[in-house]
Amino acid sequence: MSRIGKLPIAIPAGVDVTVDGCLVTVKGPKGEMSRNVRPEVNVKVEDGHIVVTRDSDAAQNRAYHGLTRALLANMVTGVSTGFERKLTIIGVGYRAAVQNNVLSLSVGKSHPVELAAPAGVEIQVPAPTQIVISGPDKEVLGGFAAKIRAQRPPEPYKGKGIRYEGEYVAKKAGKTGAKK
Repeated sequence: MSRIGKLPIAIPAGVDVTVDGCLVTVKGPKGEMSRNVRPEVNVKVEDGHIVVTRDSDAAQNRAYHGLTRALLANMVTGVSTGFERKLTIIGVGYRAAVQNNVLSLSVGKSHPVELAAPAGVEIQVPAPTQIVISGPDKEVLGGFAAKIRAQRPPEPYKGKGIRYEGEYVAKKAGKTGAKK
């Protein structure tokens, strides 16, 4: 059996889970999310836990089993506590600002880059070189964080650019002049 898939998902207080065939809906204080699950995977709500089972031991069904359990766990966590990603901007003159949930980045281009937040994602800029994005959907949040990082990924020589908090960027030595 899948080691991830066989673990039950605890439903915290204030979160409501409904299963209607292949559609699983999770409601909580941070919002509501729903997802269609594969027909090879069965989802049941039993005494305060979500239990995910599968029809057979085929390799593809085992993969769907663990995937479905992880996606449902992310939905429960998202609507109860939410997710957060922090990004750091490194570079002279590089900065960020937010206005009306639109992020404006000045990262060495001839114009400021403006990115509108997807629905449900909240942007905060506690300092001009720090960006904090939060929301209930882990997939949307990660995609938006990757879109921000892609505007100026960290380069390996000076380390300038936008990186996730805690991300390690290996520095390269660069060119050294020929010595005679």
